[in-house]
Amino acid sequence: MSSAVALSTLRETLRAIEGDGLRRRPVLPFGVGAIDSRLATTGLRLDSLHEIAAASPGLGDDAAATLFMAGVAARAWGPVLWVVRRRDLFAPGLYQSGLAPERILHAEAGDDAELLALMEEGLRHRGLGAVIGEVKSASMPNTRRLQLAAEGGKTIALLLKRHAREGGNPLAVPSAAVTRWRIAAAPSTPLPVEGVGCPRWRIELVRQRGGEPHDWIMEACDETGRLALPARLADRPAAAGSAHRRAA
Repeated sequence: MSSAVALSTLRETLRAIEGDGLRRRPVLPFGVGAIDSRLATTGLRLDSLHEIAAASPGLGDDAAATLFMAGVAARAWGPVLWVVRRRDLFAPGLYQSGLAPERILHAEAGDDAELLALMEEGLRHRGLGAVIGEVKSASMPNTRRLQLAAEGGKTIALLLKRHAREGGNPLAVPSAAVTRWRIAAAPSTPLPVEGVGCPRWRIELVRQRGGEPHDWIMEACDETGRLALPARLADRPAAAGSAHRRAA
């Protein structure tokens, strides 16, 4: 499919979307005080681009980064446009992280340039809650265009920077993103008996505009798209009253 045809198809799909009927907010909080208190805007700005990368090319880290984005999109207000280069999204996994299949509009791009163009088109439409894309390469001008397209709206832009075959740090290239995140799988919650406990992620805020970097160990997104402090941390007396494990 050519870029022109892909853009035309996307525009027809977006025109079919009529009002969301939901309350839109300028900021999307995580609902976890330990994270929101460290963010300059006490949450993720909805009119902005946010970059995410897996800590390694491994499947565990890649899945954690993908599901982290799904959890964010699940808590956004409306339909979600997810633009991919390869057909490897696992719907049941996204659903377990709170993102129902009926909310997702899929678009497949032939290369990174077409993917970025589709994301920009989705952001300018203003009828979507989130626009997600997965690229191996995006320059500063590319990310600046996405940031400008998001500004003034309520559509959060999430860009997954995949690892190149030759290795390297996907977040090493300068970007206009307001926040940049690195996600890794972490050892699951220990159980008193044999078995697999609740999955955990190491979440690193590598960079944020107007704030400092930070990192956390969190329990993975639940069926509402929300992260949680590990039980042993959330149950500490010092944590009581300062932040709930889950947001209401």
